[in-house]
Amino acid sequence: MQRPVPVRLQTCLHPLALALLVMLTSQCAGPEAQERTREATAPAVLHVGAARELKRPSAAAKAARDGDIIEIDAGVYAGDAAVWRQNRLTIRGVGGRAHLRADGAEAEGKAIWVIKGRDTTIENVEFSGASVSDQNGAGIRLEGPGLTVRNCYFHDNENGILTGPNQASDVVIERSEFAGNGFGDGRTHNMYIGNVRSFTLLYSYVHHAVVGHNVKSRAAKNYVAYNRIADETDGRSSYDVEFPDGGLSFVIGNVIHKGPAAENSTVVSYGAESLGHDINELYFVNNTVVNDLPGGRFLFVKAGTPAARIMNNVFSGRGEILTGPGSLENNVRAAKSDFVDAERFDYRLRAGAAAIGRGLEPGSAWGMDLRPTAEYVHPAQMRQRSRSGKLDAGALEYRSER
Repeated sequence: MQRPVPVRLQTCLHPLALALLVMLTSQCAGPEAQERTREATAPAVLHVGAARELKRPSAAAKAARDGDIIEIDAGVYAGDAAVWRQNRLTIRGVGGRAHLRADGAEAEGKAIWVIKGRDTTIENVEFSGASVSDQNGAGIRLEGPGLTVRNCYFHDNENGILTGPNQASDVVIERSEFAGNGFGDGRTHNMYIGNVRSFTLLYSYVHHAVVGHNVKSRAAKNYVAYNRIADETDGRSSYDVEFPDGGLSFVIGNVIHKGPAAENSTVVSYGAESLGHDINELYFVNNTVVNDLPGGRFLFVKAGTPAARIMNNVFSGRGEILTGPGSLENNVRAAKSDFVDAERFDYRLRAGAAAIGRGLEPGSAWGMDLRPTAEYVHPAQMRQRSRSGKLDAGALEYRSER
C-alpha cells in the first residue's frame, strides 16, 4: 500500500527532494495505484467523427476528464447539443471547421453547448441555428469561469455567445466571425458578455446582428481592438458596440460601420444603464467609424463618467461625434473619397487622405499602451502596424500597395 508523505515532513523538504520522494513512492505503488495516478494527471486526446468510436461531440462531453483535448473531425454534426462540465478542456475542429448545426437540438433549454467547467478553449468550430423556447438560445452559453474562442463562426442563432455574471471569469474571442445572430426582439445579440472580470475581442468580424447589438459587454474591463464591426448594406443592428455598465474600456483600432438599415442611430454607447464598476473610463483611440444613416451620433457617454478620451479617430458621415462628457483630441472628419472603396466597405486610406500623418502619440492608461500595434485584415485576420514614424489617424494606416 502506498503511504502518504506526512504533511509535517512535506513542509521541511526542499521542493526537489519532495518531488523525488513523490516519484519514488509512486513507483513503489502497485499497478492499480499507478494507473490512477496517470489518469489523474495525463490529459487524453479524444477523437470525434463519423469514422471514430465517439461519433458526436455530445459523446465526448460525457467521456472527457479535466484537461483533456477533444479533436472533432471537420463536417456537419446536425441535431447534437452538449453540456461540458470538465475543467481546462481544449475542444477544436481538425481538418477544417466542425459545424454544430442545431436542427432543434439544445442543451438544458439554453444553447448548443453549455460550458460549466473552468478555463475552456474552443477552436475552429461553427455554431448555427440555436433556438430554445424562451427565444434566448445561444451557440455557446458560458456558466463556468474562463473561456477562449479562436477561429470560430457563430451565425443564425438567437444569441452567438451568451455568458452569465462571474467576477472570476475572463472571456477572450480572437479571429472569429459572428453574423446574423439575434431573435429580432432587441434583447438578443451577436454576443452578450455578462458581468465578468474581463472581456477581450481581437481580429474578429462581427456583423449583421438581428436588431440587437453587434457587441454587448457588461465586463469590468473591456479590450476591443482590431476588429471589423459592421452593419454593411442591410444590417439592422441597434448599437454596434455597447458597454451598458461602463467599466474600464479600451476600444482601439477598430473599423466600425453603421448601416442605412440600422435600428439605432447611435454607433457606440457607454454607460447607458449605469456606471456600475469600480473603474469607469473609456479610451476610444485610432478607430475608423462610418455612419451611413442621415444623422445620429457616433458616441454616447453617460453623464458623470470620470474619463472618456476620444483621440486619433476617423469619423465619416453625418452625426454628432460625442454626446456626453469626454475629451475630443485630434480626430479627423473624413469624406468618403478619402477611402479606397467606401461603397464596398474598404476603408483603407487613399493617397492624400486627410488622416495620413495626423495622429498624435496617445500615451498609455492603466498600464495599457494606447498606440495601435496592429490592424484588421478582412476577413477576421490581422497584420502588424508600424511602430515608427508618424502615426496616421484611424484604424488602418496608409500603405502605398493595394
